[in-house]
Amino acid sequence: MVAMLGPAFVAAVAYVDPGNFATNIQGGARFGYLLLWVVLAANLMAMLIQYLSAKLGIVTGRNLPELCRDHYPRPVAWGLWIQAEAMAMATDVAEFIGAALGLNLLFGVPLLPAGFMTGAIAFALLELQRHGFRRFELAIAGLLGLIMLGFLYETVKIEPSASGAAHGLLPHLDGSSSVYLAVGIVGATVMPHAIYLHSALTKGRTPVRNEAELKRVLRFGRIDVFLALGLAGLVNMAMLAVAARLFHGTPGYSHLDTIRAAHTGFSHLVGGTAALAFAVALLASGASSSSVGTYAGQVVMAGFVNLRLSLLVRRGLTMIPALVVLSIGVSPTSALVLSQVVLSFGIPFALVPLLLLTSRRDVMGVHVNRLPTTVVAVAIAALISALNVFLLAQAVGLG
Repeated sequence: MVAMLGPAFVAAVAYVDPGNFATNIQGGARFGYLLLWVVLAANLMAMLIQYLSAKLGIVTGRNLPELCRDHYPRPVAWGLWIQAEAMAMATDVAEFIGAALGLNLLFGVPLLPAGFMTGAIAFALLELQRHGFRRFELAIAGLLGLIMLGFLYETVKIEPSASGAAHGLLPHLDGSSSVYLAVGIVGATVMPHAIYLHSALTKGRTPVRNEAELKRVLRFGRIDVFLALGLAGLVNMAMLAVAARLFHGTPGYSHLDTIRAAHTGFSHLVGGTAALAFAVALLASGASSSSVGTYAGQVVMAGFVNLRLSLLVRRGLTMIPALVVLSIGVSPTSALVLSQVVLSFGIPFALVPLLLLTSRRDVMGVHVNRLPTTVVAVAIAALISALNVFLLAQAVGLG
């Protein structure tokens, strides 16, 4: 079973990227445990979505962008590619800024040089992929483990309120600002590029000779998703709960709105070790998710429009917007939160084609989605779309 695990752990890195740090820390500081149910709901959505993507790759031997190119008119495929590239840029900004902030907090490296150092780390991780998927998966899983250990330490040290967390699991919101952060949390959790990537990670990974072997691989795929996304969900919930316990209601920290301020808060309120654990987790998150995002971008470009660049060339090109953001002095945390809200608008463009394709018997055969699965997936797509419409209305003053 261990040999079969891996794809979901790579995809899961997208669910604990620096955007999650920004939205979860802000959500906990401003609203306490209020948005904990949003984190839980988003991760449950992610489990279903990522399994559908994994299933698509296993059953068809093709990834989601390739199947979109095969089954939809060319203008549709190109339109999906353009929006997917826009989402990839938003993703890359968040991941690069997060890793650069981690280096800055740990070693005092200025943000722009830290951005170039982040690029070098991403190049090194992507080089592993050229020597076989297993090395890359192990490296990413190791960094994911580092993030988990960091927040396990924070949780044990800070001891969030069990009763407060239980109350936060009851669905409720408090005004438009909480809706903005709720949408950001969903955008930071359910990642469009992870939906595309997961099908590429599973396609052809384990050759099967008959239906019995295919069912066995699908079963291991479910286990992979449950373990990886379950752990990512626990990390996200720990982030918000720790911020709620430490910052909400604390003078000077209730309206905390930057990762740097959160790091300072950990240092002042808990101690240097807690601040160190936070910064190391942030660096591990940014470095790993940046590499995974680049890999996903390659899948998107090759799949939708059959264009190919080497991973290293693509990494070099996609660094540019993030380096521009770092060089002009935009607030890193504001850029992170905004990027996650932008990402939430891209989710339906990945989720709807995934749902349509996995519901087609001519594509999936006997493994076509069952009616309950389709109903739940449609509800998820509708909910995310409705949240985005509400957010847009608030932004233009109509709400």
